[in-house]
Order: sequence, then structure tokens, then C-alpha cells
Amino acid sequence: MWPSLALFHRRSLLALAAASAFALPAQAQKTLEWRYGHMNPPGSAAGMQAQWLAEEVAKRTNGGIKVTVYPSSQLGKLQELAEAVSTGTIALSHNTAAAIGSLHAPFAALDTPYLYRDVDHLMKVMDVNSPVMKQLNDGLVKDAGVRVLYAYYFGTRHLTTNKAVKQPADLAGQKIRAIPFPIYMTTVEAMGAVPVPVDWSEVPTALATGKVNGQENPVNVVLSSKLYESQSHLMQTGHIMNAQVIVVNERSWQSLSPQLREQVSAAAAEVRRKATEMVRGQEAAETEELKKHKMTIIGPAEGLDLAAFRSSVRKAVDQKFGAQYGNLYKAIEATR
Repeated sequence: MWPSLALFHRRSLLALAAASAFALPAQAQKTLEWRYGHMNPPGSAAGMQAQWLAEEVAKRTNGGIKVTVYPSSQLGKLQELAEAVSTGTIALSHNTAAAIGSLHAPFAALDTPYLYRDVDHLMKVMDVNSPVMKQLNDGLVKDAGVRVLYAYYFGTRHLTTNKAVKQPADLAGQKIRAIPFPIYMTTVEAMGAVPVPVDWSEVPTALATGKVNGQENPVNVVLSSKLYESQSHLMQTGHIMNAQVIVVNERSWQSLSPQLREQVSAAAAEVRRKATEMVRGQEAAETEELKKHKMTIIGPAEGLDLAAFRSSVRKAVDQKFGAQYGNLYKAIEATR
């Protein structure tokens, strides 16, 4: 039996509507919205690169993905942000490798003190396509439903206090803020101090009230967070060469089309390059800026015994983490 003319007409209209939907320009498609929460001030290197990512993703996806950035711990503290990406409460965040280690333990090894030969070595290891990172990313996805999108050079961590420190013995009894994760606590203790776990959002207050006598961070953080207002000395211990790790919720990632994944990956690669170049290029100038703010800079030329700090810290880390991360350390050392 032939279908009625009305039915034929209705089917034709439906087919035409379906074809028209595929013909809509990209701007007319529904925009996917991702939240990016982090703990740093907007004007810091970490805050700036987060905003760069939002802009680069919008440009490369032609507005298909909108990334909204929430800085300064608006969406939670260090541990809370890591867990929020895992649960999918937010799509993106950044953190230290040690903090990501709370989701997949081996990640913490990437923040081991005195581990990398130089910044180029660090960045080769932290490339998402390196053998080390591929292995770690697989474990992170499996354990926590999170993957590394990219990592950039965050800086080399130095010690700040209100007194001159030239050797580990000078830190006896000094309470130094440590990121509340094992490898950082061990590092600060091995440097000769009493490690006190304090979330980053509470550090300025902890320094001002004397809860802690000092802290450790790259110079860009010391400058952008105005830590020179409560700290008089910066010791160039260079104990941890850091990459800041940007992670994305795996379900959010897998929900993207192959084309969108490629576009977001391209945006990530551009921001990684730009942020790394910025941090590397400004370290010397930022150190000079701290001097203008009356901070005393103490390096080897001023009597800082780097060999003593390196020996003490490496011994403690080997004793506590060597068995757990030994094979990973070998793979990092072999990265060329």
C-alpha cells in the first residue's frame, strides 16, 4: 500500500530538518562549558597560563568549548581541587606533581628534589608523549579518572625566611611551611627545618602571624604573592625543579569528538610553550625585583652551602622513597 501524501510530506520535512541541523555553522552549536579551578592569584604565572588556555581553547574550537577560570582557591584548596577534577565537579585544574600523587601515588616522584639535570630535562620528562608520562598518565586515568593535559615549567623552588641561612644547621627549630604531601614534608625536614603543612591559601596569614617562620617556592610566586612583605631573605637552594601539571577530568575528555580533542591538545601545547618560556625568561629579572623590595638574596657566592643541602636531602629521600620510586627514577634519568 502506498503511504498517504500527508505522511510522505511529513517525512520529507523531517529529513530536511535533519539535514539543516548538520548544516548549522559551528557558532550555532551548543557551547560546552568547562570550569578550571586553581589556587593561584590571577596575575601569577600559574594564573596567567590558565587564562591563556581558556583563550586558546575558545579560539581553536571556534567557541565550541568555553573554559571559565576560577583562581585564588575559589573552588577549593589544593587537595579539594585535585579531588574535584577526579569526581568531575570541575573539568580542569593545576597542581604540583606531588599533589597529583594523592590520586595516583607514583606521580609524587616527579617532584623529587635534585632530580633533573636542567629545565630541558624536566620538560622532556613532563611531555605527555614521553615514555615516563605515558605510563603515569595511564595509571592516573585508571586510578582516578583524570589525565594530564600538559605541564609547563613552574620554576625552581627556593627557601625564604627572616634570617640568613647558609647550611642545614641554620634551620634548626625553624618552622617552614611545606606543601602538605609526603615528599615536600620530607624535603623540608631534611633541609634542617621543622615542616609545617599549610595549604597555600593560608600561607600569607601563617607567615604574618608567625605560625611558620618561612616557606619555599619559585621566585615568581614569592614576587606575585608579595611574600617579601613578611620575609627578608631568599636562599637559592634550588631544591626542587617544578612543573605545574594541568589535569582534565577523563569523562570530560572522552566526551569530546576526535576533532575537538585535537584542537584542545593544540591549545595545550601552545600554552605549555608560552608559559615555560615566560617563567624561564623572567626568573633573573624577578630575582632582581625581589632585591628592590629589600629581600636579601643568598646564593653560593654569599656562602650558601648547596652541597650540604643536596647531600642531606638526597639521603633522606632515598631512604624514604628509593624503594618505592627507584625504577621511575631510573626511567627519568634515562630520558634524553
